[in-house]
Amino acid sequence: MDESKHKGIESPEEIAALLEAVSDKLPKLVKNLLDSLYSPEAGMKMGRAVAEFRKALVEGGIPEAEATEMTKQYLSTMSLLSRETGQKIRVKTKEKESEEDDKE
Repeated sequence: MDESKHKGIESPEEIAALLEAVSDKLPKLVKNLLDSLYSPEAGMKMGRAVAEFRKALVEGGIPEAEATEMTKQYLSTMSLLSRETGQKIRVKTKEKESEEDDKE
């Protein structure tokens, strides 16, 4: 193998230590990410984004009824993306935890 690709990692023990550090920090990172998606602050930000979206539509000349329907679709899409992202993160986290349990 090309030694230049592996600068900074001297031994399998260093790789093991690096992987252990990552596995310790990853669950905390995922928890913080999920908290940011489902926190009251995240809800307020989404509400502001939806309001700004609707305001921009109306100010851009979109009729009220159409702006309302487009805003509903926007909110639905944003909610779906948030749920899907959260579900995928939770599944990956559970898979990781299961792998760690199997190692023990």
